[in-house]
Amino acid sequence: MKLATLIVGAMVAASACAQDRMPPIPAEKMTPAQKEAAKQLASTPRTAGLNGPFVPLLRSPELMNRLQRVGEYLRYQSPLNPKLRELTIIVTARFLTQQYEWDAHFPLAVTNGLKREIGVAIAQGRHPDGMSDDEDAVYNFATELLQTHGVSDATYARVAKFGDQSVVDLAGLVGYYSAIGMVMNVARTPANAASEAPKLAAFPNR
Repeated sequence: MKLATLIVGAMVAASACAQDRMPPIPAEKMTPAQKEAAKQLASTPRTAGLNGPFVPLLRSPELMNRLQRVGEYLRYQSPLNPKLRELTIIVTARFLTQQYEWDAHFPLAVTNGLKREIGVAIAQGRHPDGMSDDEDAVYNFATELLQTHGVSDATYARVAKFGDQSVVDLAGLVGYYSAIGMVMNVARTPANAASEAPKLAAFPNR
């Protein structure tokens, strides 16, 4: 299944270079609820702190708290294979043309064993060659779910071997990273300019 067939507006790419609509809130201007949300985030395993999606999410501190807990489970507690987890995340980031999450997770995917050329193919909107059966199954699952908001029996059968919890967690990953990716796309959260990950061009609007 080719990601290049996705219909994604060219405005997404243009917005990536536009002005940040929701820049960081200075500490002295935070509400008590925002300060508490920032404090809770600092107590998690996340090393980046109040960065990326949490900058715009801080405008809605209770949503940030709840989403953060979902992400913390998916990133640090889910039994999913780390390579397959990161593959799912970068497929979702590619679908949304979400450069910040792509920059953060492309290196993690490679560190966890995904071949760099597979990630480059995903960045270019191509079905990668040379994937293992597990990688191909997860790639197709995430791609089909993003495209059609469901999966066929054949696609489901290929990931069912991971167990029900892992299948639900895979769907949860797609949902969670879609949610925070959309928040950042709306906020025009800037990407990491120093990242060496491949840059994402918008898919053509056909």
